[in-house]
Amino acid sequence: MAGLIGVFGGTFDPPHLGHLILSEHAQEELQLDLVLWVLTPRSPLKAQGDPAPVEIRAQLVEAAIADAPRFRLSKVDIDRPPPHYAVETIELLRRAEPGAEFIYLLGSDSLADLPRWHEPARFVDLCAGLGVMERPGQVPDLPGLERTLPGITKKILPFRAPQVEISARAIRERAAGGRSIRYLVPDSVGQLIQEKGLYRE
Repeated sequence: MAGLIGVFGGTFDPPHLGHLILSEHAQEELQLDLVLWVLTPRSPLKAQGDPAPVEIRAQLVEAAIADAPRFRLSKVDIDRPPPHYAVETIELLRRAEPGAEFIYLLGSDSLADLPRWHEPARFVDLCAGLGVMERPGQVPDLPGLERTLPGITKKILPFRAPQVEISARAIRERAAGGRSIRYLVPDSVGQLIQEKGLYRE
């Protein structure tokens, strides 16, 4: 698995077309050999209700990326106890693949929050780069980030992807209300959600 590897973390509850679009454009623009979808059981920064069981979400991710040979599900966060901090995720991935370089993928809004992450300086140091998807109206304060996390600006690798207003929360709400989620998730994911009765009230 050595090479230039993108790390795309999330709870993926459920994985949707926005996730796939971001991954595809990051892989292409940053010339990544592989994009690891790191399924996180629960985000330490997001307060939310109980997510779908992680084993089910792993099935949803596998279904979503089944036809994408450069995408792969990583269970590095599933196979360890919480909390699941990104710095420890990168540490474990580097230990497992010492010949690889890891580019952590995030949106420009998440980049602004990076100083709030667990051990952000060590996280930036461990990453070969930060693949940052530019979002309209979200211009990060790079001088401010550089003051807080010296050396971060040289790690930033911006890329662009079509802006698709799809959120996992909205998909869950639609599914709970019995409304269509077609064209928001891959057909294979939608079929699994229906078969398993996920997100129903």
